Amino acid sequence: MRFFRRRVRSLGQQGEDLAVRHLKRNGYSILDRNVHLGRFEIDIIARERDTVAFVEVKARRETNIANPEDNITHEKKRRLIAAARIYLGKADDDLETYYRFDVVAITFPPEGKPTITLYRNAFPFP
Repeated sequence: MRFFRRRVRSLGQQGEDLAVRHLKRNGYSILDRNVHLGRFEIDIIARERDTVAFVEVKARRETNIANPEDNITHEKKRRLIAAARIYLGKADDDLETYYRFDVVAITFPPEGKPTITLYRNAFPFP
């Protein structure tokens, strides 16, 4: 007899799915997900009115050690900025569109519902 395992989504995939739903509930439209630009990646690209947001999703099981958003290091920001520049180099120029970096931090507690926090304009676009 053969037993089949249900495919379990990774914490990152679960976090991104929750982030997309949260962004949509907050008025964003999702333009793209898991965008690979050379050796860089952007988790979610979304639009909120006249602004395109490059969204980084950070998920954790617990916050005992650090909050999810605390794991966005200087190096991670540098990589996100580089990815956004590549993306903008390929996009049509629209002088009425603004760009920013948002972060969605998700904590999955051992019991109960996850906590989702959206940080708009989490760090500057140089």
